[in-house]
Amino acid sequence: MDTRTALLAAAAALLLAGAVGAVAAPDAIVDPREADERPGDVRIVDTVVSPGEVRGETAELRLGVDLRHRGSAVENVTVRHRAIGADSGLLVDETTVDVGEVDGGGERTVNGSVDVEREGGYRIETVVFVDGERRASQTTRVGGVVALTPDYADSRVGFTESSVWPTVAVSVREADNRTATLSVSLSVTNRGDDASEPLDLRVLLRQSESNVIADEASETVGEVRPGRTDTVTTTVEVPANYNYYVDAALWSDDVLIDETQGVANLDPRETISANETVEEVEFAVEDFSRGPDGDDAADGDDAADRGADGDSAGDSTPGFGPVAALVALAAAALVARRRR
Repeated sequence: MDTRTALLAAAAALLLAGAVGAVAAPDAIVDPREADERPGDVRIVDTVVSPGEVRGETAELRLGVDLRHRGSAVENVTVRHRAIGADSGLLVDETTVDVGEVDGGGERTVNGSVDVEREGGYRIETVVFVDGERRASQTTRVGGVVALTPDYADSRVGFTESSVWPTVAVSVREADNRTATLSVSLSVTNRGDDASEPLDLRVLLRQSESNVIADEASETVGEVRPGRTDTVTTTVEVPANYNYYVDAALWSDDVLIDETQGVANLDPRETISANETVEEVEFAVEDFSRGPDGDDAADGDDAADRGADGDSAGDSTPGFGPVAALVALAAAALVARRRR
């Protein structure tokens, strides 16, 4: 056999072996491009927590999870969020987001949320599942939820905070021995970027020693431009010669927005300061009571102190009191003993 014939025989043998191998193991022949592609993988890069809707007792925590994808497409991907109490370790809320197929490489953000109570702190556990199998997880701790302002009370309008200009200014318009008419001016500032909606201003004058409300008034705070400060003035009438706390509050649709306090010192012998405990002094309730016709109840004291026969109820019959009677009995017993 010559050399040419030997080479042809060897080539035929190699072709036959390759054909047999392809039939026996069809997966042995792989596209080089497919050989370089890695299996699909999904990982958590970061989790961002932000406040959502804030209610009176509960708040929504919005969760943005950044997923990184590598390799081939990954199907049936889900992200589960669990909010667990930091102190109790109890499950507070759980949500699952169906992501579906993840492909194309790079990163993508998956949004979700949980609802928690505003009191307390929480541990947010985020887990990524592929076909029900856990692939990645991350834990984020959240605290201070109680500091979030509820949506219904979120307003940029409030009482002015200043170290010189008074937030509450009280002046006397008229006064006599019994009553005083006071003018109360309150400073309101808009700290937002838009003009404010109309608000209700309510003022209470509270007698310092008794906490009895002597008078109250309400006014409407009109539109306040951004960054501007307006002054609202109202008038009240109270019994003279007493000290008062001036309690003021801003309301929006019966929701308390802001509050402040001042004082009105009408007693020349004593003074009070806001948020300060003062010495107790004698207080007459009658000064703050009014009859059906608006007359002071103290005007009827003389009639109330008289009996049905017209005599004064304050008169007493002369004689020994209880202590004097006991002394007399003891002395008589001692004298009788000595005689025996």
